[in-house]
Amino acid sequence: MERSLVLLKPDCVQRRLMGRILTRFEDKGLNIVAMKMIRMTTDLARRHYAEHVNKPFYPGLESYITSAPLVAMIVEGREAVRVVRSMLGETSGLKASAGTIRGDFSCSRQMNLVHASDGIESAQREIGIYFAPAEICECEPTLAKWLSAIDE
Repeated sequence: MERSLVLLKPDCVQRRLMGRILTRFEDKGLNIVAMKMIRMTTDLARRHYAEHVNKPFYPGLESYITSAPLVAMIVEGREAVRVVRSMLGETSGLKASAGTIRGDFSCSRQMNLVHASDGIESAQREIGIYFAPAEICECEPTLAKWLSAIDE
């Protein structure tokens, strides 16, 4: 099982799309093992987006991501990193395919509703930024045996 950090960004929260997007992950058979609503601070934004802090677009990104509450969660499942990113669609909502979260709900590159880890290593790093081990609820849903064959 893999884990990915997923952030329902401020535009997602403000537009009241949290439930609809969370439902898509659950409908896919992914398990939510941790979740909390937080207000992103400047320090937290700098830790999360460390590789972008010195880039010209960063001040706007920081202003946006700290503008309102967001929901942080850990999504778990087989190939979770790839599956979640595929469900999101391209970064720009204008380029994302219909049927993806961004394709269905976003029309912006920056206000694209959801962040998801781009690899297993970044998922581990990002999860550590947002969650303490005690906040993660290890749990296998009772319907897990109905989501894929034993030999998959």
